[in-house]
Amino acid sequence: MKANYLSCSFTRFTSSTLILLCLIGNALPISAAGFKASVVKIDITPEKSQNLIGYNPRMSKGVLDRIYHKVVVIDDGKQQFFLVSSDLAAIAPSTYDHAAERLSKLFKIEHKNFWWTNTHTHSAPEVGPPGVIKLFLGERYQETYDKEYTALVEDKLVEAVTQARKILIPARLGVGWGFSMANVNRRARDIDNVTGLGINPDGPIDRRIGLIRLDKADGTPLALIANYPIHGTALNETNLKISGDVPGVVANYVEEKIGAPLLFINGAEGNVAPIYSQGSSVARLMQFRSLLGDKILEANKRITSTTTELTLKTSVMIVETPRRPDLKTWPEDLERYSRTTKAGLNLVRIPVSFLKINDDIAIWAAPLELFCEVSNNVRERSQFPFTFYYGIANGTLGYLPTKEEIPLGGYEPLISPFTAEAAQDLTEAVDSFLQGEMKSLR
Repeated sequence: MKANYLSCSFTRFTSSTLILLCLIGNALPISAAGFKASVVKIDITPEKSQNLIGYNPRMSKGVLDRIYHKVVVIDDGKQQFFLVSSDLAAIAPSTYDHAAERLSKLFKIEHKNFWWTNTHTHSAPEVGPPGVIKLFLGERYQETYDKEYTALVEDKLVEAVTQARKILIPARLGVGWGFSMANVNRRARDIDNVTGLGINPDGPIDRRIGLIRLDKADGTPLALIANYPIHGTALNETNLKISGDVPGVVANYVEEKIGAPLLFINGAEGNVAPIYSQGSSVARLMQFRSLLGDKILEANKRITSTTTELTLKTSVMIVETPRRPDLKTWPEDLERYSRTTKAGLNLVRIPVSFLKINDDIAIWAAPLELFCEVSNNVRERSQFPFTFYYGIANGTLGYLPTKEEIPLGGYEPLISPFTAEAAQDLTEAVDSFLQGEMKSLR
């Protein structure tokens, strides 16, 4: 059997053209006919003190709640798709690349079929080199990242994938929407439009919960995948205990209620905070069990229809957009994520991944802290009833703000490697793919 790898390249200078490069890749193991799935949850809580870089550097002291890899495998009988959610602050693109290469060599898993997301809790370590953010906030990275812990995280990931491949069982899939007011736009405005971190109740926001539920053949829950945009910043930098923050606390609560793992997949959280943000109170953090956890449970109950018929289609597109002109250097470990044209223009290369499930679910993912307006616009124009954006996937290339927000300054535009055209470049490319190639994938 042959498996096709689809990679598309898009530049703003040829916005009407998508260049398709089709390469033949290795086939994945084929299961017996029919839809199967599995889930594995594995502890990655560090034993030693770790540098928590979500705010200013600080060393962890103890554990508030344990952190995990959660791996779901979906097998439609022809190919397997691997989705990982990890309770980490960030994952370097180069760390994703290395893990993807290991899985390719071990199991012939194509990169396009392996997505590694992180929940973006600011009370857990970053894994791998700091990447783009060090170019702007070098003072955060006076110490080298913990290579021993990074190796452990990667080893545990491979271990979890190995286990998950062995325990596939017949399954059913359901999909639905929920709604929660647990988040708020964090681009606070003064009377002169000076913008900084805070809360902006009138700002753009995305409060939809995208749910995918996997059931066993008998209808009992196997795993729940919840997609919602929110920074993991309910705890502030005075907290020194390892914690999954909002995504971790919510996942633990929902798992207790349904008796199955919950993969929390962050959305376009670039300008989105918890409604209680950077508060040192653990009691405030626990309120998200009601604010978001109960809303996930309510949405889950509304999923009354599931299917055993499943077809998966995956693809990857490279969106090229100009790099900020004042950004003269680029991290060595991100060499494959940049290109310089013959005319001397520096471009950032953003890998955008796509997953189509049957004809009604379209998921796109990117290594970005994306402003929610972008994913909202894509979803509104999509022809797929269920269109989800999985953010901070397969590493991170930093914040991608909108054209309107960049002139207002503030934290996110300050440390973004992108120009004001990037949001439009990304939107046009994703819209075009969803309405064209994604629709025609067979």
